[in-house]
Amino acid sequence: MHSQGNVDNTTGSNWDALLGQMPLPAFGVPMPASFHPAGSEIFSPGSDANCFYVVKFGCVRVYRLLADGRRQISAFHLPGEVFGFEADSRHHFFAEAVGATSTLSMRVSATADLSATLLPLALRGLVRAQEHLLVLGRQNAPERVAAFLLDMFERQGGLERFELPMSRTDIADYLGLSLETVSRVFTRLRGQGIMRLVSLRTVEIVKMQALSVMCE
Repeated sequence: MHSQGNVDNTTGSNWDALLGQMPLPAFGVPMPASFHPAGSEIFSPGSDANCFYVVKFGCVRVYRLLADGRRQISAFHLPGEVFGFEADSRHHFFAEAVGATSTLSMRVSATADLSATLLPLALRGLVRAQEHLLVLGRQNAPERVAAFLLDMFERQGGLERFELPMSRTDIADYLGLSLETVSRVFTRLRGQGIMRLVSLRTVEIVKMQALSVMCE
């Protein structure tokens, strides 16, 4: 079900910077922030794609259900990242809150010309999708996990200690691996001293060079 709970009318700095580039009278007024409990749906296939979203806090997973019932996660969106772009007027994927998440949404005006602002954002999403395909093309499971960890590292400010808001099952569905395989690779990386788990969802990269070499 769609989460409609409003949190407040304030926006984060990323959102303010984005709006600062836009002609507001033509674009419209941003809607209040919405809170989404863990696992709640933000949009689904076939729903109207008349908004785009930015993550205020938390994490969003975008996925599709395959014909055999399996789930393929195509993207994770972290705070400050924009999602919900479509080539037509309908969504083609599910978007769900991974954990407690807040999003800000902007309804696009039919008369707005936002190509200069939205095109770079859309292209950034396209590049990330292409990089994900390259990761899935790797035959070696450790390479996929290493590439995923480096991606999370870079997208969270390049700090050696960062959060993994998603579960191991989410990671497996994103990388096209089994849960058991992801768990084994994490154990192997810990045993080699390449990374350590500070907590269930907090990772620290100890040997960045070794992790990078695994992706080459």
